[in-house]
Amino acid sequence: MTRSERILDSAIDAIGETPLVALRRLGRELDGTILAKLEYLNPGFSKKDRIARQIIEDAETDGRLRPGQTVVELTSGNTGTGLAIVCGIKGYPFVAVMSKGNSMERARMMRALGAEVVLVDQAAGSVPGQVSGEDLQRVEEETRRIVEQRAAFRADQFRLPGNARAHYLHTGPEILRQAGGRIDAFCDFVGTGGSFAGCAAAFKQHDPAIRCFVVEPEGAAALKGEAVRNPGHRIQGGGYAMESLALIDPAHVDGYLTVSDSEAVRWARRLAKEEGIFAGFSSGANLAAAVQLLRGDFRTKTIVILVCDSGLKYLSTDLWP
Repeated sequence: MTRSERILDSAIDAIGETPLVALRRLGRELDGTILAKLEYLNPGFSKKDRIARQIIEDAETDGRLRPGQTVVELTSGNTGTGLAIVCGIKGYPFVAVMSKGNSMERARMMRALGAEVVLVDQAAGSVPGQVSGEDLQRVEEETRRIVEQRAAFRADQFRLPGNARAHYLHTGPEILRQAGGRIDAFCDFVGTGGSFAGCAAAFKQHDPAIRCFVVEPEGAAALKGEAVRNPGHRIQGGGYAMESLALIDPAHVDGYLTVSDSEAVRWARRLAKEEGIFAGFSSGANLAAAVQLLRGDFRTKTIVILVCDSGLKYLSTDLWP
């Protein structure tokens, strides 16, 4: 019996097993195929629901998380939403710490799901709707203070292996099963690095010839080794000018792609209008990167991307005119 044919115990059991869709309308102008994994169809409308479940269940299993203990994590909104769902169902108080530079739909959604949301002022000179590395550092400092003050469990998405494990155990194998194992490349906009790390590991284990590409904002390609010229880019949830991410295995990185703000916006809007897939900035960046590959060395090939989250989380931004 499949999941859709039975009654689930909770929304936690509805996480994962998202559809894989061929973008055939956008693909008319391309020589090749783009397959999009619709992660915005998770209960919290993003791929981060997967890591929230994995991090919490891993901590329960090894005893780091005690019954009723408070859970705290910094978030651009998506991990926080996933944690609000998982913690609410399992009975853990949850505190989300977020920069005021992130779209406010996310804060309102987390509060609706029972989270306590702490909003941190942006650094001087930061632009609303654009979270810089300095802004993120302020959020990190406040998160550490709250964890110590409340003797809380830190659901550290940048460091805990449950982040990548969620995608290695589930997202990557789902894609391989849905695509019949026939994919040539994967490109992924990197925030914490968890979805890239987990999916790339699963893909390389299946077939080392599958090429995996890190996607970064133009002007903030620190992982590629470039000087950061644009820390205030508009692609929320990543590109925070971090020089390294602990979850990513460099051996699984076959190359780096950069996408401008305007390209991410243009492709996110086309994804909505032409494919009926309503997504955010990072999904637009992933699509733009896949188009780069198909117009280059991967002509006639099959590229997989993640549709990371819902466009509903960006209605207050200029992504949607």
